Amino acid sequence: MLADIKKALVGDVVMTEELEALGNAMYVNAVPGAWADKGFLSLKPLASWMVEFLERIEYLNKWIEGGVPAAIWISGFIFPQAFLTATLQNYARKHVIAIDELSYDFKIYDEVVYNEITEKPEDGAFCYGMYLEGARWNDTTHLLDDSKQKQLYTEMPVIWFVPMRNRKIPEEGVYSCPVYKVLSRTGALSTTGHSTNFCLMVDVPSNRPQDEWIRAGVAIFLSLRY
Repeated sequence: MLADIKKALVGDVVMTEELEALGNAMYVNAVPGAWADKGFLSLKPLASWMVEFLERIEYLNKWIEGGVPAAIWISGFIFPQAFLTATLQNYARKHVIAIDELSYDFKIYDEVVYNEITEKPEDGAFCYGMYLEGARWNDTTHLLDDSKQKQLYTEMPVIWFVPMRNRKIPEEGVYSCPVYKVLSRTGALSTTGHSTNFCLMVDVPSNRPQDEWIRAGVAIFLSLRY
C-alpha cells in the first residue's frame, strides 16, 4: 500500500478511496483502518504503533531462532488467550489431567526484572509487559497499593502463571483484577468465544476489600495509548 500511494501521489496509478484513506490517516498520525483490521488491537498513534509492530516482529523472530524465551512478553501476542490456553494444555498432557480441571494460580515476582530471568519455570510461564491503572504494586509490602500522585499507569512486575488443579479462588487477601488488551475496556466476542479485549482475571495480593479497588477502577492492561 505504501508503494501504491507513492505512485498515486505522482499520478502513475489511480488514487483510490482506500489509498486516500491511508494517506489521510498517516497525515494525522493515525493507524490506517486497512492496517488496523489486519494487525493487533491498539489505541496508539501510528508512530508508536509502528514501533510496537517492529518490536513484535523482532520478538517472534528471536523465538523462532532461539526457542521459547525464559520470560514471555504477553503483550506481544495478537491473541494472548490462545497462549494461556496452550500452556494449560501442555500441563494437562504432561501430568495426564483433564484440562477442564485446570486454572491459573498467580505468583508475582517483584524481586527480578524480566530480562534477568534465564530459565523457564518447570510448569506455567513467566509473563511480563502488563500495566496497572488506578493502583500500583508496592514491592516493599508485596501488595497492591494506592497510586502515587500524577502516576496514572505503573508497570506490573513479572507474573508467574502457575497451572493448578481444582484451584479455589481466595475469598480474601487478593483483588481479582481484570486484564484487558487495551484501555477501552470494551470488546465483542470473537468466533472462538473469547472477548476481543478482555483476557482473564488475575488475583493480585491485597490487604484491602475488593470493593475499594473496584470503585477505583483498577485493572491491568497489555497496551497503553503511547
